[in-house]
This record gives sequence, structure tokens and C-alpha cells, in this order.
Amino acid sequence: MSIDAAPHYRELEPRQRRRLLLLTTLRAAVTVTVLLVLYYTLPLDRPLDRLNALWFLTGFLAFAAAVAWQVYAIIRSPYPRLRAIEAFSVVVPVFLLMFAGTYYLMETDRPGSFTVPLTRTDALYFTVTVFVTVGFGDITATTAPSRILVTVQMVAGLALVGVVARMIVSAVQINLQRMTSGTPPKEP
Repeated sequence: MSIDAAPHYRELEPRQRRRLLLLTTLRAAVTVTVLLVLYYTLPLDRPLDRLNALWFLTGFLAFAAAVAWQVYAIIRSPYPRLRAIEAFSVVVPVFLLMFAGTYYLMETDRPGSFTVPLTRTDALYFTVTVFVTVGFGDITATTAPSRILVTVQMVAGLALVGVVARMIVSAVQINLQRMTSGTPPKEP
């Protein structure tokens, strides 16, 4: 549905709004679930080598492409606020799971990189505690490579919160302003 063909969210019947919100919530939940299932089932038992480093770099590039696509989708969406919810349901889990997978690989390949051996769940837990800056201290990086990676996550997390979140919010605002002014979206 294009922006021009869709009624404004406030013009929808309450039932239609609830349905849209339910579908958005369902898509977000399914996205997170699929990403978690992939994280727990993908074979992450390969040695940490240049190929895995290439995969990590590819993951960052895929993450950047996903962010760009999400911003584009928000700008083109008839319901940009709802689309932003879906965007965050992709961007944040992909970011967290990418680091969790890397921490798990690092600990599997080089035991002792962290204060405790990491299971996938431990790696995800550690990633989230670093991301939200809680840092309980029960798991810490002990080697230079693991500390460098944690530092990269910290800086990237700041960029995610500061830059990516702002891009998504700005895309919502741009779309809402365009819809209010009646200006159709520009074709790429």
C-alpha cells in the first residue's frame, strides 16, 4: 500500500488501528524469534580465523544495509511509526546477536578469553549487559582481542543508539511531514 492510497492512521477505525498494531507486534515478535532460533541453531563451532573475521565484517556490512533498507522502508511506509517498530525489531537483535555469536566463537576457539567459558546464552547475556552498560562484572573480557572486541561493541552500541536510532526517528518525521504536506514520496 502506498502512502497516497493509505488512509492516515488517525483516520482508521479503532478496530483497524488495533489490527495494524497487532500485525506490527506480531511481525516484530516473529522477527526476533527467527533471529534467536538462527543464533541457537547455526553452526558456530568453526575455529576463529580470517574467514570468520570476514564473516564478521560481512555481518557489519549486512547490518548497515539492513539499517539503510529499514530507513528507506520507513520513508515509503503509509504508517511510518509502526514501520519504525519493525525496524528496531530487526536492527537491535541483529546487532546483539552478531556480537554474541562472535564472543561465543572467540571463547570456543580461544578458551580463557572471558572469565568464564561462554555458552551461547552466556555470550548473549554478556552482549546485552555490555550494550545496556550494566556490566555486572560476572563475565569480563580477559585477553587483548576480547577486550578490543568488547570496546568495538561499546562504540558501535553508542553509534546504534545515537546515530541509527536518530536515523530511524528522522525517517519517521520526514514521512509524517511529507504526508501532512501532501507531497508524494520521491522515486529513487
